[in-house]
Amino acid sequence: MQSTRTFSDKVFLFLKGLAMGAANKVPGVSGGVVAFVAGFYEEFIYSLQKINLKSLKLLINARFRSFFQYINAKFLGILILGMVFSYFSISKLLDFLIQHNELYVWSTFFGMIIGSIYYIGKDFKVRSLSTILFIGIGVLAGISISFLKPATENDNLIFVFFCGIISVSGMTLPGLSGSFILILLGNYVLLLVDSVNALYDTLAEIIKLNFSFIDNPERIRLLEVLGSFTAGSLFGLVTLSHLLNYVLKYYRKITFSIIIGFITGSLGVVWPWKEKLFKLNEAGKIVRDTSGDPVLDNYIRYWPDLSSLNTWLAFSFIILGILIVLSLAYYGNLRKTKNL
Repeated sequence: MQSTRTFSDKVFLFLKGLAMGAANKVPGVSGGVVAFVAGFYEEFIYSLQKINLKSLKLLINARFRSFFQYINAKFLGILILGMVFSYFSISKLLDFLIQHNELYVWSTFFGMIIGSIYYIGKDFKVRSLSTILFIGIGVLAGISISFLKPATENDNLIFVFFCGIISVSGMTLPGLSGSFILILLGNYVLLLVDSVNALYDTLAEIIKLNFSFIDNPERIRLLEVLGSFTAGSLFGLVTLSHLLNYVLKYYRKITFSIIIGFITGSLGVVWPWKEKLFKLNEAGKIVRDTSGDPVLDNYIRYWPDLSSLNTWLAFSFIILGILIVLSLAYYGNLRKTKNL
């Protein structure tokens, strides 16, 4: 799987990491789909599952060169760097766009998922009833998840560690949105907004040699939460990659069938035409989280009004989303051909 990468390859890989990070931040969208369509999903899983006892022995014995080669460190490092950078750049922009142009953002991602389904499924041959069955299981699982109600926020560090394991499912399992699962677990705002902002503010203060955050118990708690979440995410990446490498090796057809079904079922999560329902307390007032934002309870989905200009603009963004994915796939295949 390892190969010599040119500077342009490294830049493109960094951009793929940006795209994966941005996709993982958006509820209903899976970073694994980006990896799948861009053509590096299997290398990603293969590289992660190389983090095992053998790599640990290489590290302990100070055989650093062998260790980095064994785990495909250049590939993983550039990709993860792009993901991390995304959380402090593109994801911030996405938060702004969702707040001010929610319909068009959801429409774009809806189109991207449609494009992903086409790209992944175009060469997939349905030759048995079992294949249809597993696709159906994936579709039902994706749709069922989209109608579950979110839980309440919980900052218990053990639970947060578990959330970290679940959240990376979006990177390793195409179609399963880790951020949407965090909404269902009640910790999306805490883990992907509040704690990330706390880290951002802390780093900014450290650069200015301001260490007053040490006396801020709320900031320290958020940093502890982020640390536990990060540890869970890393643990989840490694363990899930080993499982997925096994099933891709021995149950490839079944795995691809479920993935295609799951991605199709996830269309219900990113359906553009929906209204938010917020949680209410016993007095009938909207429940708010620690940052003052209303707590999401569920969505009411509805059919678009075809007489509205906004609807037709949303359709154009769906087409844009499809074109983005197909262009990404085409460019990735073109680069593969040039490197052969």
